[in-house]
Amino acid sequence: MMSERDGKVTREDVETKLRQLSGEVGSQVSEAKPALVTTGVGIAIVLLAIAYLLGRRGGRKRSAVVEIRRV
Repeated sequence: MMSERDGKVTREDVETKLRQLSGEVGSQVSEAKPALVTTGVGIAIVLLAIAYLLGRRGGRKRSAVVEIRRV
């Protein structure tokens, strides 16, 4: 990668290496994206179910029981 002339790193060397690295990272991200989206949706559904069940339970605890008697 370094220039053969004097052993110094040139701007072109740095740009070439950064393009190689960004290409590798981009391909890894695009491969992992479907699994991450699926996992995120699954976690969101589980959290919504837990919130629903806890809210339902809390509503039952606080609700008053009214008994009507005829005299």
